[in-house]
Amino acid sequence: QVQLVESGGGLVQPGGSLRLSCAVSGSRFSIGAMGWYRQASGKQRELVARVTRGGSTDYADSVKGRFTISRDNAKNTVYLQMNSLKPEDTGVYYCNTAPIPYYDNWDQGTQVTVSS
Repeated sequence: QVQLVESGGGLVQPGGSLRLSCAVSGSRFSIGAMGWYRQASGKQRELVARVTRGGSTDYADSVKGRFTISRDNAKNTVYLQMNSLKPEDTGVYYCNTAPIPYYDNWDQGTQVTVSS
């Protein structure tokens, strides 16, 4: 059974940084693109960053230039480095396959709160 475990969230002031991690187990992790999704309170879930197996990336316009997604296939881990954080980045962040989220992994996530 596939498990996706996110970590690294927290409370940070505007302009600060956080690094999220997603540990993947029980799957053919090295196959396919992975992404980070976020859901703000009262809003739809959105894909903010995606990385292919080969390391190609793309980002939502709202985070381009501030967020960097990466993956370590040997460690079965996906990362999201978030810099210059803004209050509108607040939400619960999840990892999953992308652009189509294949796994039912919406119960946990990691909370990111950007506030002064």
